[in-house]
Amino acid sequence: MKKPLISVIIPTYNRAYILSKAIESVLNQTFKDLELIVVDDGSTDKTPYLVSKYPLIYVKKPHTGVPHTRNIGISKAKGDFIAFLDSDDVFVPEKLEKQLKFFERYPDYKIVQTEEIWYKGNKRINPKKIHKKAEGWFFDRAIKLCVVSISTVLIKKEVFEEVGMFDEEFPVCEDYEFWLRVSLKMPVGLIKEYLVIKSGGRPDQLSAMKGLDYYRTLALIKLFKNYQKDLKLEQKLMLYAEAKKKFEIFYKGALKHGNLEKAFILENLFKKTFADSVINFYKSLI
Repeated sequence: MKKPLISVIIPTYNRAYILSKAIESVLNQTFKDLELIVVDDGSTDKTPYLVSKYPLIYVKKPHTGVPHTRNIGISKAKGDFIAFLDSDDVFVPEKLEKQLKFFERYPDYKIVQTEEIWYKGNKRINPKKIHKKAEGWFFDRAIKLCVVSISTVLIKKEVFEEVGMFDEEFPVCEDYEFWLRVSLKMPVGLIKEYLVIKSGGRPDQLSAMKGLDYYRTLALIKLFKNYQKDLKLEQKLMLYAEAKKKFEIFYKGALKHGNLEKAFILENLFKKTFADSVINFYKSLI
């Protein structure tokens, strides 16, 4: 069997009603040297029947969440490059071809994303300035919110050896946590063309969950604890300020809604992680 150059991974869970559009957008790419891997996170709908109609690799597993689902796809992938596609998004036909041409022109890059069109229901919406896609080194923006869109990227597989896989302790915001790590190690390229159509506004989307700042704060705490040797002083200060902001947003909401256990856990983690570092920093200024 010829080794595919690109492995496209679609994680899915009970999305049979919309999954075919995503699958067909991959199979209709102008670039053909690829494999398509659909990783089913324990669907109970007609997903197995639907995927049987298409030439793809189907992996069915127990329901464990998106990070593990993506990691299973990466472990099965045989390609030199990895692309992800959320099961409610679609690729424009030239998407992968244009990304490979980017790598030919800029061989030092290991990741490139594209612009995307956003739909909420049937209505096209314009992203705000804060959602502008990252280009180049982007740590200062990565700590604020996710400015790399998972459905738009093409990644050299070696990145996962250098940065690590998706953290399976994050049931949500796993992409935010992953791009934080990436932002310390490498820049990201950007093709300023709309090569992905992103569909939103449905109740089964993880981004619709409340309390996401709990996991964003955890991600910042993790980065601070695990990558201190890689962080410059300026980055540590930016990271602390953003973690404090996100912690206070979550903490206020948690107390209001009676989520005392998570409020207590996050408060202790935040203080334990940052207290000594902040004190030592201010001592150095005296």
